[in-house]
Amino acid sequence: MSINPHKRPITDVTGIGEEKAKLFEGLKLKTVGDLLENFPFRYEDYKIKDLQSAEHDERVTVIGTIHSEPSVRYYGKKKNRLSFRMLVGKLLVTVTFFNRGFLKKQLTLGAEVTVSGKWDRHRMTITGTEIHQGAIQQEQTIEPVYSASGTVTSKMIKGAISQALKQFGSEVPEPLPEAIRTKYKLVSKHEAVTQLHHPTDQGTVKQARRRMVYEEFLAFQLKMQLFRKVQREQSSGQAIEVDQEILKTFITSLPFPLTNAQNRVIQEVIKDLASPYQMNRLLQGDVGSGKTVVAAACLYGVICEGYQTALMVPTEILAEQHLESLKGWLEPLGKRVELFSGSLKGKRRRELLQDLADGTIDLAVGTHALIQDDVVFKRLGFAITDEQHRFGVNQRRQLRSKGEHVDVLFMTATPIPRTLAISVFGDMDVSILDEMPAGRKPIETYWAKHDMLERVLGFVEKELQQGRQAYVICPLIEESEMLDVQNALDVHQILTGYFKERFAVGLMHGRLSSDEKDEVMALFDQNKTQVLVSTTVVEVGVNVPNATMMVIYDADRFGLAQLHQLRGRVGRGDAQSYCVLLADPKTENGRERMRIMTETNDGFVLSERDLELRGPGDFFGAKQSGLPDFKVADVVHDYRTLEVARQDAQALVESNHFWKDPEYQWLREYLETTGALDQGKLD
Repeated sequence: MSINPHKRPITDVTGIGEEKAKLFEGLKLKTVGDLLENFPFRYEDYKIKDLQSAEHDERVTVIGTIHSEPSVRYYGKKKNRLSFRMLVGKLLVTVTFFNRGFLKKQLTLGAEVTVSGKWDRHRMTITGTEIHQGAIQQEQTIEPVYSASGTVTSKMIKGAISQALKQFGSEVPEPLPEAIRTKYKLVSKHEAVTQLHHPTDQGTVKQARRRMVYEEFLAFQLKMQLFRKVQREQSSGQAIEVDQEILKTFITSLPFPLTNAQNRVIQEVIKDLASPYQMNRLLQGDVGSGKTVVAAACLYGVICEGYQTALMVPTEILAEQHLESLKGWLEPLGKRVELFSGSLKGKRRRELLQDLADGTIDLAVGTHALIQDDVVFKRLGFAITDEQHRFGVNQRRQLRSKGEHVDVLFMTATPIPRTLAISVFGDMDVSILDEMPAGRKPIETYWAKHDMLERVLGFVEKELQQGRQAYVICPLIEESEMLDVQNALDVHQILTGYFKERFAVGLMHGRLSSDEKDEVMALFDQNKTQVLVSTTVVEVGVNVPNATMMVIYDADRFGLAQLHQLRGRVGRGDAQSYCVLLADPKTENGRERMRIMTETNDGFVLSERDLELRGPGDFFGAKQSGLPDFKVADVVHDYRTLEVARQDAQALVESNHFWKDPEYQWLREYLETTGALDQGKLD
């Protein structure tokens, strides 16, 4: 979001000529506005610290006397380490500087110095970054640090920004109306920009940051809410009024009670169906939360109103499993459910296509085979896409075009943290199944080191002896299928040897064709193989209730979300299930992931922790995330402000005064410059 609409070239700043401007251009700093909104990524606190109360790994500045002769050790090419002991108060600490051997001549025994650096409380050492002779008088204890690159140093950037503030700081516009600033006690834009670059203390940085976070989120959410509003108004739907009594008939016919979350989500979908707008809803549900039965209830309600329905899933094996469940629930109530997939051929396919066109099929379940040109519905009213991120935009659009004003519900079993859901899917309504059906036993998860493999295999064998089955997952070591397969072949060979003729071991890897994969999966499904070694992620939603054991090799190579999806392949029957993570993580982050997995089975808790550990860009992959590159805001830590900004943006785009009052002029112009008002390209 531009904070400086006058777009002066950076050369207007005194001291920046054409040559320096080219250097700054490499950091995408072309205008005065770019320079002023290039905020520090962190601050160095030079306030004198008491080491007794300083935290481990904290950055400290201390004053003390040199207590031992400084020594320099050389290693490698041009590398050295300078060390000396220093008395700080009553503590004797070791100070180390890397590649600063030249300082030795300037340091004398007994001299007073001020040192800044990282404090290692356990080793009583400071890894120094700065040193000054004597006790320095501190005017400004908080120093901003800017992202630097090549020949452009943080110091150069700091100098240029100081000059730009001096010349043009008073011209910084105020995008937020006074009413909003007063409501949330936000400082002015001019004050926020000045304090972020020239902080007086931590408190002022906090207030300045708070102001900028809200502004960034409000701007982003205004764009998302405008998309949503225009999309709703341009997409006239068909109002399908589902009879609540009919819905009750379906729910009471089920052999189990629905959870409160399932009942709530069904009502949210029914309400959308009844509105004159096309549905644009995402249903998130953790592994095993019962999304399929929610889908079935809504599909049944729509069928009873005289419409046909469709359920599109990414793979044939998933389509077959959904078909089995849906037939079991809907056919006893007189509704016809049929499968459309790539393997449907010849006379049978022609017959089913004819029945679909005649309207005698109520629910078509299938893969992308559903969107082929010759698949024609008589009256399609409602379609559901499962694991929607696996389909492209065009495929989803094609499904919608199979009828007039079709309502579409998207479903996913990948728990997306609420903070990301309202950012990435800000233009969608999001329903969440956050409650597990009664009686579902939590999967017991253990973390074992590789040297405990014998014990783990003994544990697996006990389960197999009781007639159960097990998955063994190997990671993709590199982007090389050859290495990947070799890895799986090794594990397959080891396990085949270990279980000898007692149990059959199957193998799934990336080199197999779709038909071969289906065959391997079918053998496992029928318990003809008891152990399945797999490199590729076993399909989300694949349901083998008899599998109670999941062993994941090198588990630290997977992200939390992926580990949770894999773990969800077991625990689908009545028996207690187990997951063993085989890993020797080298990093603290890796160890933390293993600990989190053993502590919780809740996918939403895990996804929040995953987001904290990896950040939003890595969570989705930067290009897919749909998130703007916020300059100050952080969707993880500032999620409360994100929620507030979303509610405010929703209210603003629906109000008349936002579109007319002069105080909102700047925000309206922002929406114009980002193309948010040009909605012809909306899907």
